[in-house]
Amino acid sequence: MYCIKCGVELSEGQRLCPLCKTKVYHPDYLKEDTQLIYPVGEFKSEEFNRKGLLFVTTIVLLLASSLVVIFDLSISGKISWSGYVAGGIVLSYIISILPLWFRNPNPVIFVPCDFVAAGGYLLYVCLHTGGKWFMSLAFPVTLSLGIFVTAFVTLIKYVRKGKLYIYGGFIIALGIWCGMIEFFMRLSFPGFSFIHWSLYPLISLTVIGLMLIIIAIVKPLKESLRKMFFI
Repeated sequence: MYCIKCGVELSEGQRLCPLCKTKVYHPDYLKEDTQLIYPVGEFKSEEFNRKGLLFVTTIVLLLASSLVVIFDLSISGKISWSGYVAGGIVLSYIISILPLWFRNPNPVIFVPCDFVAAGGYLLYVCLHTGGKWFMSLAFPVTLSLGIFVTAFVTLIKYVRKGKLYIYGGFIIALGIWCGMIEFFMRLSFPGFSFIHWSLYPLISLTVIGLMLIIIAIVKPLKESLRKMFFI
């Protein structure tokens, strides 16, 4: 069975097309007493297995981070290299595993938390190595990228129209962010030459972003691409 508008293949029992949201017209679905083909509550065991797998993964990562700290303390008498390993494990868990505990994790909440965790890890590395680059480099770069990505996922989640404008603006923002990285690197390491590398991603990403915005403005071009690529 296929959608009458976009032609995408449909699964049995679907009432709306998952791609274009067009109502599925089928003689069997016109009857009021028609019941869905798929059984209700079929995936309870899958949910249980997922929670169990997450629990086991959490225990394994907790043991791994604890063991490296114990080994480091027993060998060197202090936390040296194990802090980087344990911190990396915790950071990876927050970014990749923690959202899976929730049925419908909201990226508007979890994305800023990820950047806060990444900033905390960079702060630990900076303090542990005796560096002075956190406030002049790591903090502004992480903060700016966190603001850009959080704004992007918020617009994608809550704004239904103008997706191409959002994508185009975000790509241009990434180009600007590359320029910000080089600027803060020059502030942190004034004696080092970076050969203006940020101009290349800035120009290329700006061109790509402007192309998406132009496509969004020119309606015939946008409609032809939508029919061709379902965007």
